[in-house]
Amino acid sequence: MFSLSQRFQTVSNTAVTVGLFLAAFIIGTSWFQLVSNHAFDLSSSISNVTPKINVRTSRYYGSVNGKAKENAKVSFDLEADLTKLFNWNTKQVFTYLTAEYENVKHTRQNEVTFWDKIITSKDDAVLNLTDAQSKYHVWDVQEKLTGKDLKLKLHWNIQPWVGPLVYGETDGTFTLSIPEREKTEKKAKESESAESSSPN
Repeated sequence: MFSLSQRFQTVSNTAVTVGLFLAAFIIGTSWFQLVSNHAFDLSSSISNVTPKINVRTSRYYGSVNGKAKENAKVSFDLEADLTKLFNWNTKQVFTYLTAEYENVKHTRQNEVTFWDKIITSKDDAVLNLTDAQSKYHVWDVQEKLTGKDLKLKLHWNIQPWVGPLVYGETDGTFTLSIPEREKTEKKAKESESAESSSPN
């Protein structure tokens, strides 16, 4: 006769084995669905990106010891269909718009996030944004962010009911060149002077 503890251990081992098998089955089938639906080949359209540069002296905006720090936000248009990321194992999808740019020494790529969104339903997975405003102020480790070329792209992250997170990005980028702030201010002043001196 088996003791009570032996029976409990046998039942527990069986339950764990079955649970692991079910988890592996769910992860495998949901991954197969993503691949067969070409979820890793989704496209997006990013356009009409307009930067807005402010100078901040607060440490909440990256400033150190009150030293001026350039902060950037953007407005943008975005179109993307993320419905193929949803299957029976998708709890929600986290999507976010990033910008990549080279550091001062051109030795690595820096990445910042301007905007993000949590999508909990397949019905809300079609994005069609016009003149959307970025959610976050971003800044560089250096004092200035102007004068850099930013490559914007849309990423996604599937948070499943069972299994690890699944990461990916859409095809489609937008390169934004942020002009030097001094040049922008000079052009604005020249434009104002030309308008004031022109005859009515």
